[in-house]
Amino acid sequence: MAQLEQFTTPVDAVISRMRALDAALPERDGVAVFNRVYLTVTEEVDRHIDAGAFPDPRAAATLDVRFAERYLAAVDSADRVRRAPACWRPLFQFRRHPGVRPLQFALAGINAHIGHDLALAVVDACRSLDCAPTDLEDEFERVGGVLDSLEERIRDALLPGPDLLRIADPLTHLLGSWSLERARDAAWSTARALWALRPLPEVAAELTERLDAAVGLAGRMLLTPLPD
Repeated sequence: MAQLEQFTTPVDAVISRMRALDAALPERDGVAVFNRVYLTVTEEVDRHIDAGAFPDPRAAATLDVRFAERYLAAVDSADRVRRAPACWRPLFQFRRHPGVRPLQFALAGINAHIGHDLALAVVDACRSLDCAPTDLEDEFERVGGVLDSLEERIRDALLPGPDLLRIADPLTHLLGSWSLERARDAAWSTARALWALRPLPEVAAELTERLDAAVGLAGRMLLTPLPD
């Protein structure tokens, strides 16, 4: 039990930071929309860890925290002189655009976080735990299962109601171009590739940079403003 408590404290810390963001940001702000979604997911993962649903709670908490820290660092960079990663820039640039719907904001954030941050977080966690990505596969899949279970709930909560059926068709078409399952699979493959490229840091850096740019492009398309 002592070992579990040691590693739930950092999870509680990132949850506290997300709650503070939720309280500080306007409700309609695009970052606030994604933050509420991610806070729900992180709280759910934390409950699973506390309930003993992960075979290795230490590894699960480490992966969860390293993952969240990348999002929080991106938010911090948006408020400072430092430039945010390319994958997050579309969300920060369009966060107040009146033609972008809440579901688009949520998926653009998920795209940046899963498509770019998740692979890097796996590598971060492996370095912290002194293990290989394959040692974290169970934790990776279980966290992914939490994301999958919440995805439908998120879409139901944020899709436009009957009074907005005029935009539902283009929005549905836009959302159909992105898949959480494919993004998770790609993140896992990228994490393994980056881990294997440790002896070649320049190649790993180039791969990371290109991944960042590609995910940013996808995010920009997800945030295409829709007609009123």
